Amino acid sequence: MQVSDAEAAPVTSYAYKASLIGSAHRFELREEGLSWHAAGRSGLWRYDEISGIRLSFRPTSMQQHRFRADVSHAGGGRIAILSTSWQTAALMAPQDNGFRQFIVALHERMAQAGSRATLTAGLGRTTYAAVLAFLAVLTVAMTGLLIRALMVGEFAGALFILGFAALFAWQVGGLVLRNQPRSYSFDQLPRSLLP
Repeated sequence: MQVSDAEAAPVTSYAYKASLIGSAHRFELREEGLSWHAAGRSGLWRYDEISGIRLSFRPTSMQQHRFRADVSHAGGGRIAILSTSWQTAALMAPQDNGFRQFIVALHERMAQAGSRATLTAGLGRTTYAAVLAFLAVLTVAMTGLLIRALMVGEFAGALFILGFAALFAWQVGGLVLRNQPRSYSFDQLPRSLLP
């Protein structure tokens, strides 16, 4: 937490690099509202003008433990806040504590301002239903392959299918479980979507 010279109230700030090229995305919780600078754009959104926040778990190949907050403005526009920052071409560093503190403080300030923002967690309902349908089709196909491998005596193939299914369930299971679509309140943030 930082205190600026112009104000007596504390200013909570957070920054991350979305890519190796370009400047960092910077956010500050000021007395007037959420101040942001990202990708050559900037703005100040009053807390009561923020129309919604969506928290989600978004792992990537470079960082398996990555969280995202999408903040929407009543007049249009959306900014994304990520819990990781690019360090080098091969390293994306987590910023878990800073991200969590910033998101919790943003919710507190919005609640104090009497915000009526829509607070959602996980993927959208349509996207989540499509993911579940895809996983169901994949499960049926893998089960069919496993049965076929066992029927023809290809035990090495059956072991490979079981190993692949276990690895897939481990990798995708957390993503699916954490990103169940749901609503939450200012005082009950979803713990599974905060580092």
